[in-house]
Amino acid sequence: MKKNLFYYLFVVLCTATLFTSCSDDDDNGKNGDDQVTDISGKYKGSLVVSIDGSAADPVSQVISIAKSGEQTSQVVLSLKNFSFTGRLVGDIEVPCTVEEKDGVQSFSGQKDLKFTTEFGQALGTLPTSVNGTVKNGKISMKIGVTVALLGQTVDVDFDGDKMSGNESSEAKISDFVIDSDFITEQPVIDDENGTITFEVNEAATDDDLKALIPTFNISDKATVSPVSGVAQDFSSNKVVIYTVTAEDGTIKTYNASISGYIMKFSFEEWKTVGTGPAKHEEPLPSEVLASSVQGASLLGIFGWSGGFPVEKTDDAKDGEYAIKLVTLDTHEISSSFVPALTAGSLFTGTFNAGPAMSGDQLSCTRFGVEYNKKPLTLKGWYKYTPGDKYMNGTDKKNVTYPEGTDECAIQGVLYEAVDEEENSVTLTGHDINDSKYRVATAALSDGSAKADYTYFELPFTFLEGKEYDANKKYKLAIICSSSKDGDKFIGAGGSTLIIDALEVVGE
Repeated sequence: MKKNLFYYLFVVLCTATLFTSCSDDDDNGKNGDDQVTDISGKYKGSLVVSIDGSAADPVSQVISIAKSGEQTSQVVLSLKNFSFTGRLVGDIEVPCTVEEKDGVQSFSGQKDLKFTTEFGQALGTLPTSVNGTVKNGKISMKIGVTVALLGQTVDVDFDGDKMSGNESSEAKISDFVIDSDFITEQPVIDDENGTITFEVNEAATDDDLKALIPTFNISDKATVSPVSGVAQDFSSNKVVIYTVTAEDGTIKTYNASISGYIMKFSFEEWKTVGTGPAKHEEPLPSEVLASSVQGASLLGIFGWSGGFPVEKTDDAKDGEYAIKLVTLDTHEISSSFVPALTAGSLFTGTFNAGPAMSGDQLSCTRFGVEYNKKPLTLKGWYKYTPGDKYMNGTDKKNVTYPEGTDECAIQGVLYEAVDEEENSVTLTGHDINDSKYRVATAALSDGSAKADYTYFELPFTFLEGKEYDANKKYKLAIICSSSKDGDKFIGAGGSTLIIDALEVVGE
């Protein structure tokens, strides 16, 4: 499991563009100890990540090198804005010294990396070393990162050839059009944020949106995947990612999607994430749905082997699959990073494991996605079986077993997406139930056992003094849990909630 965690970190790390920064001066001569052959430029080649001798598949990569000052013997190796599982970690910068012997330029450097982002701080200090050579325009280099906490070293190998320097760096999409009767507003391209959004007819079904054909142009001498003119599936809130690669290797991605999420989830489509004991499935679309499995998949680091809190099940009301949420009794895991009880939860929004590293599990759940309608009802089907042993794990050092029976929870919360100063608002496990930004709620009143599938249709009720304003921005959080007090770490291990055909009706 330790291997898997940092394998994903550095796969993401290394698929970003590596480059060195500062002066653009060129000097191909040598002058005493401070001048060596200038190796600045861009190198295109293959990058491989290995952990304990296990190598990932090669990844195409471009590395740029530039002097850090007037002397060609000093450079700074930098990696900007790299992310881990979609969460920003920070920038990597490692100063290197260049030496030359027999026509071969060797460079090396090291630095203890520290990050300022919330998630980056949770990772701690990572000692990092860089070593490489350049000969006749060919580069070979290795990055080694020591993960002291887990006693792991990750090796990143790169081999490539120097580019001419005249290649175009433009990687853009333009003139994105979808010819379909279901399109009510043609796609709008936002180059700054890398998004392409369009609107569809309210009556459009998932089947209507499964084979839309976008056509578009790209920058001269660039390539793109997937290509123009190929049918794409935009059903069930899917996001189609277009990756444009410029002639010089510069990469830009565009996320194409329907504007305003369609809140209808059949749970028919899942993706497999991770390897080994961390291998699990997550419901799609991942741009809209998140769950507690994203954090619980890391429990193996602490010796857990009791399964995952979120799984696919063939016990479905409609179609082939439904989603199963299970509460895990994790109180015997000694680590302070792990709560006494881990409820199975599904919600619209994102999951960030970073705060859990400092013991703040409730900040991991970032509830809500953009919603541009007035919600009317939250409906679907569910069945529920409470676990046998009701427990209170609020104080992990003093777990108690009071009288009681666990209950499930299904609710919707509409809240204002910006505050009085136009700053973005995102509610978490700390304030989803009492924030002043809440506008309307819908909640299941009966969370008791249901042996058979039971239909629910919950009206959204606007809070006192609140009303829907079409000129405001909102987020909608749908939250389902196998233990209604799971946010307080109260519930019963084994409590199981199965949900299917979940939908929000809005106008």
